[in-house]
Amino acid sequence: MNTVVRDIISRHELLGILVSRNLKIRYKSSALGFFWSLLVPIFLITIYKAFLTLMKFEIELEVLVTGVIVWQFFTMCVGDSLHAIVGNANLVTKASFPRLILPTSMVLANLVNFLLSSVVLVIFLLIMKADFGSLHWLPLVVLSQTGLCLGVSYLFSAANVFYRDTEHIQSMILLAWFFMTPIIYPMSVVTDSFSSWVSWVFFLNPMTGIVTAYRVLLLSADSPGVLSMTLSIGIAWLFLAVGIVAFQRVEGHFSDEL
Repeated sequence: MNTVVRDIISRHELLGILVSRNLKIRYKSSALGFFWSLLVPIFLITIYKAFLTLMKFEIELEVLVTGVIVWQFFTMCVGDSLHAIVGNANLVTKASFPRLILPTSMVLANLVNFLLSSVVLVIFLLIMKADFGSLHWLPLVVLSQTGLCLGVSYLFSAANVFYRDTEHIQSMILLAWFFMTPIIYPMSVVTDSFSSWVSWVFFLNPMTGIVTAYRVLLLSADSPGVLSMTLSIGIAWLFLAVGIVAFQRVEGHFSDEL
């Protein structure tokens, strides 16, 4: 792990260039450019407000919006990862550098978008007079989610080099993952409706603990327990370790497949 970090840090200039390029590509030919990072969460808040009003869905708007914005960061990273290696075939086959930098740059670009969206989220929560919790733990949660995004992105970016069906498999995995994560429902629905062991199964999903942690810190929501959230966050870091190992084992064959 330390070797990987040193390799990436040693190429920090290349990493910075790639992050900047990914951000520019996302908003290329866009009149509003980076302002879309602020407008999209505002649009989501408006849509979900109308949805909750019409459908009388039993979840608070603040809880729903927080979950959706956190989930968006994850799905954007995983979606972009498919093209991290395949979309940079010329660079991979002609230049020598740690290939991990490519999916890493995409995740970091999405992290920038997420942080900008979070500004809108915090302003929204202030307007809604939300009771903020222990915000000093927030950087750890953001870092843990970024670690999860990196790990999953490494796995999908490498898999897509060898198996182009990965895109279709990924969409099905993300759909199932979405419904197994308390995004459109609070975690209390699970804890109140099922036995305790079922709740623990939900927390084997790293995004369950991460989303719940955001809600606890930003909304002072009821916590299902520090231990269960710690389990999820630990699994998030495990994904990172597995993703790095798996990626490094196959990256030597990328040039042969591209």
